[in-house]
Amino acid sequence: METIQNNIKKKTYRKLGFTALETVEIVEPMNELLANYNVHYQKLRNFHWNVTGRDFFDLHGKFEEMYDEAKLDIDAVAERVRVFGQNPVSTMKDYLEMSEIKEIETRLTGVQMVEESLKDMQVLLGHMVAVTDAAINMGDVGTEYMINIMINKMETTHWMLTAWMNNGK
Repeated sequence: METIQNNIKKKTYRKLGFTALETVEIVEPMNELLANYNVHYQKLRNFHWNVTGRDFFDLHGKFEEMYDEAKLDIDAVAERVRVFGQNPVSTMKDYLEMSEIKEIETRLTGVQMVEESLKDMQVLLGHMVAVTDAAINMGDVGTEYMINIMINKMETTHWMLTAWMNNGK
């Protein structure tokens, strides 16, 4: 108990008890995740609107499901940045400049759209791990918990799309 009280006394209260440096250390990777997630979100909408061919019925609904999930995750991350008293990155210009995920053309096959989505998910998972690492390093269990749930959902979707790509193999 005494150790906990000493740790609390050592921290300068700012927002949630984290120092300004700790806040930057967690907000920066969350903003990078937001930028990538927003570009991914728009790509999913592009794919939903423009998928054609034999895979239309499989993929049209799946892409909608994926962008609906992405929208919720984006909102959760942005609101978590606000919890730290900071502003989330929020302009398309900033998203495109910061994002490792890049825009893509519209005329792709369904298989190419899924391949692109799988690549994007790998990038997003890497950014999610960076956020959880930062959260763990500073004892931010709220952010760690939130991102771990996102990771679990995305890994499941990645597995399902990979299984679809293997077409029963």
